Amino acid sequence: MAKTSGLGDALYLGGNDLSGDYTAIGNVGGGPAALTTTGIDKGAMERIGGVRDGRLEATAWFNPTLSHPVLSALPTTDVTSMYCRGTALGSPAANIVGKQVNYDGTRGQDGSFTFAVSMQANGFGVEWGYLLTAGKRVDVAATNGTGVDFGLGSSPLFNGQALFGAQCYLQVFAFTGTDVTIKVQDSADNATFADVTGMTFTAVTSGPGVQRIATASNQTVRRYLRAVTTTVGGFTSCTFAVAAVRNDVATAF
Repeated sequence: MAKTSGLGDALYLGGNDLSGDYTAIGNVGGGPAALTTTGIDKGAMERIGGVRDGRLEATAWFNPTLSHPVLSALPTTDVTSMYCRGTALGSPAANIVGKQVNYDGTRGQDGSFTFAVSMQANGFGVEWGYLLTAGKRVDVAATNGTGVDFGLGSSPLFNGQALFGAQCYLQVFAFTGTDVTIKVQDSADNATFADVTGMTFTAVTSGPGVQRIATASNQTVRRYLRAVTTTVGGFTSCTFAVAAVRNDVATAF
């Protein structure tokens, strides 16, 4: 794959598309803490992984009708952010459930007015996955999405199956109707898809909103994943984004 720029990205927070107000992404990072466990009989440092963590830091312009009402609320409960490195189907996406710890304004001498925003992960760390929607998807009826290739899977077979489960993130931006259920299906050949236990979101009856779901940690998840919408009572329109994180190695939270 060729190198790419950071143009054409998106940032969703709590079911709100704030991409047009963010002017820069300062930091998307995380992973397990490095614990030094060097024994006295060693000639170099030994380290093992500790608690998973994550953060997302960005700078936003002041917009009194979009980002400001969302970010200035500074909720004490968890918020869910999705940073999309591009908005094509299968683009990488970083997902964080955590605390918004600041909303610090800076008024420049040139008249600019920007805010620094930091999201600190709470419970799951930062989770990089892939978009199962091309940015925001609008369904007006039950729809089967297009499959995304998640690669060769877990060792030692590398036969397209991952043996350690998956996590899925949903951002709902707008909804009109009675209900819609959004789920993720898997396939071995990108042709025959089936539901996966633990990868069906709670039915959506309003928006905006967010959800994170996870399978069992020893669940087998096949190579191709797609986002599907179904309904019982019917809906007129649903605007949403889905990202999936498949675990090719054992993962603990």
